[in-house]
Amino acid sequence: MPDMNNKKLRIAAIAGDGIGLEVLPEGVRVVQAAAAKHGLDLEFEYFEWASCDYYLKHGKMMPDDWFEQLKGFDSIFFGAVGWPEKVPDHISLWGSLLKFRREFDQYANIRPVRLFPGVPCPLANREPGDIDFIVVRENTEGEYSSLGGIMFENTENEFVLQESVFTRRGVDRILRFAFEMASKRERKHVTSATKSNGMAISMPYWDKRTEAMASQYPDISWDKQHIDILCALRAATRALRRGGGVQPVRRYPQRPRPGVRWHHWHCAVGQPQPGA
Repeated sequence: MPDMNNKKLRIAAIAGDGIGLEVLPEGVRVVQAAAAKHGLDLEFEYFEWASCDYYLKHGKMMPDDWFEQLKGFDSIFFGAVGWPEKVPDHISLWGSLLKFRREFDQYANIRPVRLFPGVPCPLANREPGDIDFIVVRENTEGEYSSLGGIMFENTENEFVLQESVFTRRGVDRILRFAFEMASKRERKHVTSATKSNGMAISMPYWDKRTEAMASQYPDISWDKQHIDILCALRAATRALRRGGGVQPVRRYPQRPRPGVRWHHWHCAVGQPQPGA
């Protein structure tokens, strides 16, 4: 990570599509205000690709040298991607955001959930600080695998296969990231979201590696919950404890948290490049 106290931080700002065009300028204002408060020097450079407008003009989401253009920056500030009426979602996402994640190895997807002052809460009698937890999701493997294909396309025997990928390196590093994050929070707890009752090979492996990782952090409590139950009940109840825990998620990352009113387009997402 760059030494933020001794250098100017260069940030690539990419609005993308839809609401990204609206939120990026306001987001830059907020980041600049926070930087000024903490004595950070930021320099933004704006790019107009990684958007469906660019795709409609050029037949691709980004220029061929996009990596060379971005690799010298300390961070990418990305608005939003997608315009399904014009460009299929799998083309826009795989042609932009997923390229960022893979090429820069942004394996940790961080989604903080916190109730702020002045924001209405659908749960009764809850105040700022009562809802505070973080969802940590593996960002480069699992169901985001590009392994697979289509056979006998457009025939009655059409066959579609897409593989999920779980590597020990990939699983262990996201679990360690979550446990390390939990160690810095008031309530030192990790809840592992699993689906090992239905996915009988990959998710039991996830559970096994979670238990092994937990043994290296004896001061951190942990449990595992099937993602269905976690979304239906546990997230609402467990989140209402000050200094809530960290939840490493392997699958179904955008299911709603009841009582929290989770909307993907409202959620701020951090995707750091750990160790960079």
